[in-house]
Amino acid sequence: MKNIVVLISANSEWRAVKEILSGRAPQIVLTPVGETFNLQRAAFTLVFLHGGWGKISAAATAQYAIDHFRPDLLVNLGTCGGLDGRIETGAVLLVERTLVYDIIEQMGDPQAALEHYSAKLDLSWLEGLPLPAGVQRGLMVSADRDILREDVPMLIERFDAVAGDWESGAIAWVANRNGVRCLILRGVTDIVSPDGGEAYGNINLFHQRTKTVMGNLIEMLPQFLSHSALAP
Repeated sequence: MKNIVVLISANSEWRAVKEILSGRAPQIVLTPVGETFNLQRAAFTLVFLHGGWGKISAAATAQYAIDHFRPDLLVNLGTCGGLDGRIETGAVLLVERTLVYDIIEQMGDPQAALEHYSAKLDLSWLEGLPLPAGVQRGLMVSADRDILREDVPMLIERFDAVAGDWESGAIAWVANRNGVRCLILRGVTDIVSPDGGEAYGNINLFHQRTKTVMGNLIEMLPQFLSHSALAP
């Protein structure tokens, strides 16, 4: 049996996962970085680990997961904000590449700084997999902040981005540095446009949609795992 760690980042995402899986009564254990539990899903035993929100927690817990569990695959399931006109609410982004865009370099080469923390995910192991309905491939931009409405045109024009989050960039970068295969699936909870974000100032909407998104991701994950060399 291969080792598969499922890293869940934001607190609201972790709460949703525990609520969704409460009927299976997973035994929760505390680690130095967050809660964890094992779950049998289809033919796979998965280690779920709460990674925390933001790039710092994401990088630390990704490295902890790699060092402690020695995974053959590091998975990140979570939410993201979609850019207006680029993706729809409820859609899932299969992340092909990540870029950390809140880096401001004013002494050296700004483009080199962005490229240093960008990461391309090796998804060759998914070749031939028909993507589940509502899933599309693309770039995830990450920053330690929600998407600013005034940044929407720039993110589309400069990076051809479709969605943004807080953690994918750090997780993908750490996985690549360790030579660990990584799968990132992020569901869109809300859309941000130059006029604002539909969940901004409405945290209850985000929490409601987060539970729907996380339930959808947990259900579709075995389709990705069963297609790969990780299948038992």
